[in-house]
Amino acid sequence: MQENAKLRKWCALLIAIIAYYIIHEGAHAITALFFGTFERIQMLGLGVQVVIQTELMNDWQLGVFSIISSIATLFVAYLLLTLTKNIVQTNSKLIKAIGYYTTFTLLLIDPIYMTFLYKFVGGGDMNGIKLLWLPELGWQIIYGIIAIINVLLIARYVYPAYKKAFN
Repeated sequence: MQENAKLRKWCALLIAIIAYYIIHEGAHAITALFFGTFERIQMLGLGVQVVIQTELMNDWQLGVFSIISSIATLFVAYLLLTLTKNIVQTNSKLIKAIGYYTTFTLLLIDPIYMTFLYKFVGGGDMNGIKLLWLPELGWQIIYGIIAIINVLLIARYVYPAYKKAFN
């Protein structure tokens, strides 16, 4: 792989991760501001967390606060998916790489995390989401189905479109 291609790949991946954090945590922050429970944004190693005043929230508000971030990331992922034809037609290899890695990242991180990875880090958003209509296992199944659908979308549409665009 050429140096330019490696640099482009790593820059695009970094931008995809930053975009994920902005969308995911931004949705949390906007929701907390709307509910009047925003406290601060906290840096955690390589991560970011919106700190809220949970004592001021009822179960429904905490559930909405928790689920809105994955709804936002999936919404943007599906938007990027619909724009794939336009993105792959650009002359900029960097824009194509950003489109690919961002679509890939937004389609997979939250569904995989909410299916099983959350158990290894104290629960995270699942602690609030399970306060909504379904028990925890129900939400795991829903996110698992979304993860499977998104993997199929990547395999059948995203990867082939970008592979063709880079060849």
